[in-house]
Amino acid sequence: MLTPDAAPLGRGFTGVCHGTLGELYQGPLRAGPDPDIAVVSFPFDRHSWVHFTPEGGPGPLPGSLPLGEKTQRAVRLFLERTGRTLPPGRLSAHSDLTVGVGMASSTADIVAALRCLFRVFALPEDPDAVRDVLASIERADSVFLEEFALYLSARHRVVRRLGTGTVFHTAFVTEPGTVDTSATTPVLLRHYRRRGDEYERCLTDLLKGFSTGDAPAVARAATTSAVLSQEALPKRTFSAVLAHREEFGADGVFVAHTGSLVGYLFARRPAPSLKGELSAFYRSLGHPCTFAQGGFA
Repeated sequence: MLTPDAAPLGRGFTGVCHGTLGELYQGPLRAGPDPDIAVVSFPFDRHSWVHFTPEGGPGPLPGSLPLGEKTQRAVRLFLERTGRTLPPGRLSAHSDLTVGVGMASSTADIVAALRCLFRVFALPEDPDAVRDVLASIERADSVFLEEFALYLSARHRVVRRLGTGTVFHTAFVTEPGTVDTSATTPVLLRHYRRRGDEYERCLTDLLKGFSTGDAPAVARAATTSAVLSQEALPKRTFSAVLAHREEFGADGVFVAHTGSLVGYLFARRPAPSLKGELSAFYRSLGHPCTFAQGGFA
């Protein structure tokens, strides 16, 4: 039964959350024997949606799917936490995000579901509640924030907010196959112990670039992070992409550190002629090229 403080259902409710193009940094927060995995996720303009349709409302949209297992768990945790009961109706989802490649698809699904539920019950969105639910389910990105952030993905803690002033244009490929993020953690931690000093310098440079609004400096640090990642979780196309960076005038290279995305960062929008050259280059590697804007305009 709908609780008294829930909003009128009307046409139903929708929660939306953006995904990521991997990370501009993934590595230890600082050098040491017991590193925390810190990330600066790279948000982009692709999304997950979760809809609540009241009983008797319109049918599901084409392409809508039932909620995934993790998202269903998030709904149960939310209802337990708030002491609410979902009114008669159905939850459904759809997404622009590819699963298992580094777009934070499962985290975005969860956050979209929680945002939908906040609206169903006319509750203000509570970032602490979102983090608590995520912490009960998985290591996560900071997609619930509408800004860049240095974030501890296992501890679910924001270390530093980095603002919205950095925007990149990207040209990237998605290598075949999917990656189980949880299975990569032991490999990454061993690598971080070996290369902790290099990661610490990289993170210092990245944060300085954000603080001064220097997008090319952020891109250079992201390239260093990607190069370091290649030692632990290599991408097949990475060496070729890195080798041709200057030829295409890219400011940097980015990857999904625990995924399969590889691409170029441009502080300025590439001209149509350059997009053609990039598409031909990626096609020579056996992959179609995708263009997208990352960051917050």
